[in-house]
Amino acid sequence: MREDAAAESDLAKAGYRDRLLTELAQNAADAAARGGLEGSLWVDVDGRTLTVANSGRPLDESGVHALTALRASNKVDADEGVTGRFGVGFSAVLSVSDEVELRSSAGSIRFSASQTLREIDSRELPVPETGVPVLRLVWPSGELPSDGADSEVVLTLRPDVDAAALLSQMTREAVDLLLELPALGSIRLGEKTFRRSERVLDSGLVEVVIGDRTWWQYSAPNARWLVPVRDGVVEPVADDVLRAPTRSDEELSIPAIIIADIAMQPDRRRLMPAAPIAPLAEGYAKFLAALPPRQRTALVPIPAFARSETDSLLREALLKELQENEWLPVVGEPDRAPQRASVVPGLSDDLAELLTDIIGGLVVPELSGPKHERALAAVSTHRIGLARIAELLSGLEREPKWWNRLYSALEPLVIDTLAVEELGTLPVPLSDGRTVTGPRTVVVGVELGEDAPSVQWTRLVHPVAAHPLLSRLGAQTASATDLLSDPALRALIEDAADQDDSVATELAQVVLGLAAHVAPGALPSWIGEVLLPDSEGELRSADQLLLPGAPLASVLVEDSPFGIVDADFVQRVGEQALRVVGVGWGFTVVREELPSGPDHDLDAEDAWWDTLDEDPEYIEAVRDLDLVDEDRWPQALSLLVESPATRALLTDRRGYTAWWLRSNAELSGGVLGLLRAPGDRTFEGLLDAAEHPDAGFFSGLLASDTVDDPELAQLLLDRLADPLRMPASAVVARTHRLLGEAAQRRVLDLEELHLPPFVRGLSGDLVDPGDALVLDRPWLGAALPAQRVVLGSFETADALADLLDVATASTSVHGRVSSTGVVTTWANEPQAVLGFAALGREVPGGEVVIHHELSVELTGAVEATVTVPWWVDSDGVHHVMRTWTLPQGM
Repeated sequence: MREDAAAESDLAKAGYRDRLLTELAQNAADAAARGGLEGSLWVDVDGRTLTVANSGRPLDESGVHALTALRASNKVDADEGVTGRFGVGFSAVLSVSDEVELRSSAGSIRFSASQTLREIDSRELPVPETGVPVLRLVWPSGELPSDGADSEVVLTLRPDVDAAALLSQMTREAVDLLLELPALGSIRLGEKTFRRSERVLDSGLVEVVIGDRTWWQYSAPNARWLVPVRDGVVEPVADDVLRAPTRSDEELSIPAIIIADIAMQPDRRRLMPAAPIAPLAEGYAKFLAALPPRQRTALVPIPAFARSETDSLLREALLKELQENEWLPVVGEPDRAPQRASVVPGLSDDLAELLTDIIGGLVVPELSGPKHERALAAVSTHRIGLARIAELLSGLEREPKWWNRLYSALEPLVIDTLAVEELGTLPVPLSDGRTVTGPRTVVVGVELGEDAPSVQWTRLVHPVAAHPLLSRLGAQTASATDLLSDPALRALIEDAADQDDSVATELAQVVLGLAAHVAPGALPSWIGEVLLPDSEGELRSADQLLLPGAPLASVLVEDSPFGIVDADFVQRVGEQALRVVGVGWGFTVVREELPSGPDHDLDAEDAWWDTLDEDPEYIEAVRDLDLVDEDRWPQALSLLVESPATRALLTDRRGYTAWWLRSNAELSGGVLGLLRAPGDRTFEGLLDAAEHPDAGFFSGLLASDTVDDPELAQLLLDRLADPLRMPASAVVARTHRLLGEAAQRRVLDLEELHLPPFVRGLSGDLVDPGDALVLDRPWLGAALPAQRVVLGSFETADALADLLDVATASTSVHGRVSSTGVVTTWANEPQAVLGFAALGREVPGGEVVIHHELSVELTGAVEATVTVPWWVDSDGVHHVMRTWTLPQGM
């Protein structure tokens, strides 16, 4: 009696303290299993009475013995699908009640603490210290279960039990119990009913639905596995416990719910010591294999801190099961064990298709992203990085288009400098048919088209394989212009002259194939050395050939060294490509960056080079100008204007082309450099206008608005002395000013100039140099005869006087103020103040002498007394007439 009381107390307060519904549900599930039907359980509270009813096989005699013999059990047939093993779970009722009635269609019994106490007292037995054993003595009951129930437990709740809270707690347990006890189909708690339904899916999984929640279930040899599902997507479990079959206290962190067949301690809270855990993992790989491929890794236990020893052992067993068994989807094959599979992080469908016959067991793209990385690592899936891919591709022979697809598929994976380094040995197919290692060693053609020719002088990527990724990996880019400007090609062209004609012909075909993608004038001049067939069947340099019908031929001298390109060859390769490599149509332009000297086979190039202040960084010049027939310059100039490449050079005065044409090309019997543009008024009346329909493009060929060479200076001096020329006074003064500036800059060698017999005065008259005076002081202008005055610039008057060999006015004529005036200051004279204000100038300090009439007595080259408006005497004092407000020059 004392032992039973103690055992009941321990079980009610410890082992089964919170398992009332769980234990009664297990009994209901066992009854349903024995009865071979779907079980139902329903719970009602009426005041202080709790009723738990179920369907299934009713209580029999052996069951009564089990309930009264605390450590006995009538659940001995494991094949019947029953849950309990110890026959002690019913003691959970003692956690809420001391008055228990078990009603069954086969007979009813009752347990009562109060009646047991009276029986003890009637026999004068001592009452155990732990209380009366409620389940030791049984009394018959005449009550039957409610309609529809085969068994019914009626509990009178103790006063300390909150009936509403108890029912609420049971409601929270209902869903778990329906998952754990498949023999139960429904549980009703008061007004709320939970039903379980199952459906076998095509995958072999069982879909379990309870209310609005869904699970997928898989039955393995030693456990059932479940995972919550929402909208067809599994939702891994974060924290749970081992269920055997109902919840225990063994905490787990695995991503799926496990309902295990494993030995538990009598209170079903802990595993039996040494209970084998590893067998529980058997079949877990098949569970994952039944899931949609992209969801499988979600149920891989990711390494983490275990929540219990059981958790640690089960995790280890599950990972071993997953590592060694086939469940991981791979490309083009049945599922593989992860240990025999490889994952390429970030694998796309395109890359998978390209690599599947190179890398076996390649994990499908759906599982190759960052989301799945930790799971695949946990099951020992081999990781293949970009460097390994490059290594595996080494020596592979594929068509260029295949390589282009590969580069496209790899490009999204190249996200940083490390990825660039890893692909440093990626194979690259070349235009010549070879496949080389390393993008850094190749050149990617730009806009060459897929029919670009094979290039011999550089590692040109096959145009079909070319892809922007190669540039990101270090490949250089090159346009057709870049390829045809490569010094290595120049060496090949030079060598071809000493080899068989077939070598030169093959090289020419490659060059012309690339030249089709280049604009005329974009290549260095040495490209013209490529050998091409002429009309006589001989090979000649391209720059020594003209196209049939070339307009250049019509302006050249009869014995020019040019040949004509073979007409059939022109038909095959096209005129455009031939013109690009230097075959003539119009004039050819020579180009070179950083020229080392005047070595471009240009006429008088040395003389032009000497005119430069420093070596040019770039030379661009029209060649063969010296071969133009002197009678055909009008046509030749039109031809130069017609081509944009040559037209641009006509405006560069310092360039070779304009320099040569100014001195050698003629129009109407005069060289261009001594003619003026029709709209240029600088030397109007002295220089003739260039008469040509394209003269508007000749700005660099004609005389400029400065005097910068001795030939122009000589012509201007001669024209100033020509009595048939009638230039305006302003033109005469401007021309003298420009000549004086040129003399002062020392661009003219006075010893080489031939002075004419006359000079032109300001009035337009021709005057003997001995009588002429270069005006070098502004106040002398009003005092001297205009026909004798040579006006230029006061700043360069001395240089002009030296150039013309004419005296300056201030050294030849002297003046003395002979009239009397009033001494004052500029600031005191209203008219002076107004005059300076009109000019926007400050009123100067100093004295000024005001005369009613200012008379100056001249001596020297001019002997006369003259009236002038302004004079500055030898002391620097200004004299003005009262009627004159402001001297010019002030």
